[in-house]
Amino acid sequence: MYSCTRFHPLSFEVPKPLSPVALPNMKEILLIGFYQPNEELNRFLSCAQQDFKISIRYLQEYAALGTGGGIYHFRDQILSGGPEAFFVMNADVCSEFPLPEMTDFQKEHGDAYSFVILGTTANRKQSLNYGCIVENEQADEVLHYVEKPSTFVSDIINCGIYLFTPEIFQHIGAVFQKNQQDMEESNGWHRTEVIRLEQDIFTALAGQGKLYVYQTGRFWSQIKSAGSVIYASRLYLNQYHKTHPERLATNREGGPKTRGNVYIHPTANIDPTAVLGPNVSIGTGVTIGAGVRVRESVILHGATLQDHSCLLNSIVGWGSTIGKWARVEGTPSDPNPNDPYAKIDKASKTRSYCNCSFVCTYSMAFAYK
Repeated sequence: MYSCTRFHPLSFEVPKPLSPVALPNMKEILLIGFYQPNEELNRFLSCAQQDFKISIRYLQEYAALGTGGGIYHFRDQILSGGPEAFFVMNADVCSEFPLPEMTDFQKEHGDAYSFVILGTTANRKQSLNYGCIVENEQADEVLHYVEKPSTFVSDIINCGIYLFTPEIFQHIGAVFQKNQQDMEESNGWHRTEVIRLEQDIFTALAGQGKLYVYQTGRFWSQIKSAGSVIYASRLYLNQYHKTHPERLATNREGGPKTRGNVYIHPTANIDPTAVLGPNVSIGTGVTIGAGVRVRESVILHGATLQDHSCLLNSIVGWGSTIGKWARVEGTPSDPNPNDPYAKIDKASKTRSYCNCSFVCTYSMAFAYK
């Protein structure tokens, strides 16, 4: 699944599933979803292929087929070229994406017929909003899996990032056949192709020695609202500070004053009297006037912030204009800083300026050999 909300520094200017991830021998990226492709998406895919030097394709479902049904419908395309394994991501998440570590983990813990879920820890209350995993701590095997339980099951939650071998399609195919049989016996009608990895596949595989969990202590968060996008921006900017500090803006003569982590696209035109940061991302072609103050915000491409405007905890949509002396302030929706396992509450929202985001649904898969 993925929200087309745009976000930098990895991809505020593009749909976020194509954020670059480092994995040796990656051969292709597939976007799978029920979203009608348009000129903007096609242009983005073309540019992304040139930037990342890898084949990137969008495969449109004829109907919404679920997290398992979509990849099963396009299994021939996924398996073309004979990949040893492939990742599937629900792309409405932000993460450091420890894909090489998951690959090593699979080789150490399982076999050619086993699969890996990326997991992390949530607090007891918030775990009810996610898929919960009960594991064998010695073997890291998934013993029990429940999607959004009504009572506490485990504080290990599903991150929506999976490593599969081609054998996964045998299990999805078995569910497809059972759906067909059930439909025939009941003389009813429903889409037998709609299959959910979480409820239909993982629940059945748990305890069978085929499903393992790799737990990450690195950052992970869902992206379900404008407020969560701002939080994701902060996480990625902080990651840039650690791994690619040269990509972040620095204070220099003739430029705007920055505080903390700030990303500024080279095409942005910013008055030197503006003050930006902490945790600000400025997209392509943005214009920022004199005396502007921006903090904890995302400014998408082509936006204009006129003189002496002030933006706090906000997202400015592409091509939008904030008038002179205007103040736009959202409400932060960060996790509880006193709880190391707290996640953003799904109900939390932040006010944001017009046309800040739009939402669609995708799955993504990419294979390596």
